[in-house]
Amino acid sequence: MSVYSLKERKLMDSVNTLFREAVKAIVSALEAKDPYTYGHSLRVSEYALLMGEAIKLSKEDLLTLELGALLHDIGKIGTPDHILLKPGHLTEEEFEIMKKHPVQSAEILSHIELLKDVVPIVKYHQERMDGLGYPDGLKGEQIPLLCRIVYIADAFDAMTSDRPYRKALPLQQAYDELVRCSGEQFDPKLVPLFIQAHQSKKSVQHESPIFPRKQKRKIAA
Repeated sequence: MSVYSLKERKLMDSVNTLFREAVKAIVSALEAKDPYTYGHSLRVSEYALLMGEAIKLSKEDLLTLELGALLHDIGKIGTPDHILLKPGHLTEEEFEIMKKHPVQSAEILSHIELLKDVVPIVKYHQERMDGLGYPDGLKGEQIPLLCRIVYIADAFDAMTSDRPYRKALPLQQAYDELVRCSGEQFDPKLVPLFIQAHQSKKSVQHESPIFPRKQKRKIAA
């Protein structure tokens, strides 16, 4: 018999529903700001989950990873449109402004208690293995595992997506770039796992309570 009363269960259900709707609203706000960034975030979550399942993360960690990947760029809501939507390459000054988005993402989500475990992912998803990333210059295993996963997924989607200033790279070229930058930018243990999983075109098994799907999610080619 449940230790919770009917009233308490209804309250818990209401809180969970509110949480799901809040996450959806945040993601939708990003779509309104920049449709590319929105679609990018959805694909990054698929790639990140592919790696998360390959290394057999727990269900709780998979959910945290999914949320972190979906929300990793939410701070770009505060990035000026002339920089975020610029069709060409950014100047050094513009890039410095763009580099603020991980901290901005963390600040936005830090006010939501249920997303406290997601904050490190969005804040540190641009940290590199060699310590030359941002915002804090973390190095190697100082970078949380889930951040290292999102960094690979983020970079892979950026390389394999069309942008106004360049066409998407072929898959093999993107794979080669991940391998070439392993140890410097990317976790050298995670890169081959991702490439193998992506090449096999496995479906994501994770059932998300935030974005539930009736069918298994196919990974984008």
